[in-house]
Amino acid sequence: MLDKKYHVLKRQKPWRDAYYYQKTEVLYQMTYTFCQRFLPQHGDRTVDQMIQAARSGKQNIIEGTEDGETSTEMHIKLLNVARSSLQELREDYRDFLISRNMPIWTAAHARYSQMQTFCRNHNRLEDYQPYLAQWNGEEMANIALTLCYMTDAMLNSHLQTLEKEFVEQGGIKERMHAVRTGYRQMEMEELARLRQEVPRLRAEIERLQHLLREHGIEG
Repeated sequence: MLDKKYHVLKRQKPWRDAYYYQKTEVLYQMTYTFCQRFLPQHGDRTVDQMIQAARSGKQNIIEGTEDGETSTEMHIKLLNVARSSLQELREDYRDFLISRNMPIWTAAHARYSQMQTFCRNHNRLEDYQPYLAQWNGEEMANIALTLCYMTDAMLNSHLQTLEKEFVEQGGIKERMHAVRTGYRQMEMEELARLRQEVPRLRAEIERLQHLLREHGIEG
């Protein structure tokens, strides 16, 4: 049986369990509600752009994680696409605040620390849904900005791990080669063991035949 250390397909953590995915799900639903509440529904391309960017961030994480079982390269590529989409979304929220002379909450803002703590400790959509109809435009845009920054940092950290694994383990071709090499090595080791066993078995057969002859029994 092939040792468990030899494998071709990579086992991926389920994308639904990843905090960075959960935050992108929040961002998508938040962005949809934000656009419905605070942006013109006709004649403004920003609505479609923001919703598409939020969706792209979420969907590329799903696709990248699924493809990551066979292709680390594709996993890295699609997570970078997700990052780019979320960075585009982040700029749209910044533009909304700046163009309307609303403050971007920094460490000096009275609600900054509370906002950071809430966004850091809450990842699931159900944690945010009760507030989506209550927050005003300034509140929702700043919270979305914070989620964009946090998600980007999480994705960046995960990408560094993937890149390190790729350097050390290679892609699917390298893993397939390692499996084949490992299997051949096991076969060679088993063959060497059997060859070493042959002389012992022969000696045992001769000993038993000798005992049979001593007792007048023909082998």
